Amino acid sequence: MNLNMRGISAIVGIGAIWLLSSTLYTLSEGQKALIVRLGAPIEVDDSPGLKVKVPFIDTVQFYDTRLQTLAPPPEQVILGDEKRLEVETFTRYRIVNPLRFYQALRTQDQAAIQLSQLVSSSLRRELGKVMLKSLLSSDRTAIVAQIQQEVAERTRSLGLEVTEVRLHRSDLPLETSQAIYDRMKSERQQEAKELRAQGAEWAQQIQAKADRERTVILSEAQRQSAITRGEADAEANQILAKAFAKDPKFYHFYRSLQTYRQSLSESGATLVLTPDSALLHDFKNGPGAQKP
Repeated sequence: MNLNMRGISAIVGIGAIWLLSSTLYTLSEGQKALIVRLGAPIEVDDSPGLKVKVPFIDTVQFYDTRLQTLAPPPEQVILGDEKRLEVETFTRYRIVNPLRFYQALRTQDQAAIQLSQLVSSSLRRELGKVMLKSLLSSDRTAIVAQIQQEVAERTRSLGLEVTEVRLHRSDLPLETSQAIYDRMKSERQQEAKELRAQGAEWAQQIQAKADRERTVILSEAQRQSAITRGEADAEANQILAKAFAKDPKFYHFYRSLQTYRQSLSESGATLVLTPDSALLHDFKNGPGAQKP
């Protein structure tokens, strides 16, 4: 009897706990609850605390109303100048109307899919109107603001509030970047060849001008040196003539010594002369004797 009573008490206790858990629910800060009765939403609860619902009839859908971030994978977009751009976006949004959200999307996963499609379509539409240089200028802010405004308007009916849409990254595709790099490399190489050719031409012109100036300078220097040498020789001859005029005998003797030096140095070891040779006059008679 006691065992039966204990079993019944345990069953009743478990049933009471299960009934209580089906009746009570807790709502946290940053959450909103949508009460759904037999498939039809009847109430939105946004005050935190312990709440009561009708068991077995009501179900509660909890929604996080804090800011959430959506960062879809990068996608390629064709710009207005037919250039391809690989764009990666991020979007911040929050759930502001749980009833509309439930009616339009139901779940967070479905919301992420729908929002990604809206951002992608707005992104393609707006970027398809602009040139690449516009995205690299101050116009980029206005373009992104237009995309954000369009997405915000289209998601308002879904119970969402889009607070920010940004271009996290925008790069040229790898194959396009490589093609641009190759073209830039080819252009720089062609420019380098032209500069080298121009430099070689300038070098030849400078070299030719330098050679002409060198020839002129050398010619002028040679002419001036010849003039200076001639003037110096003339002055030297005048000095020698004045010096020799003071003592003609000494000059005659000095010339004889020069003749002896040149003749004897070039004759070798043997010189054959007659005794009455004029060459031996100064050797035989001395510098003061007169020639016969």
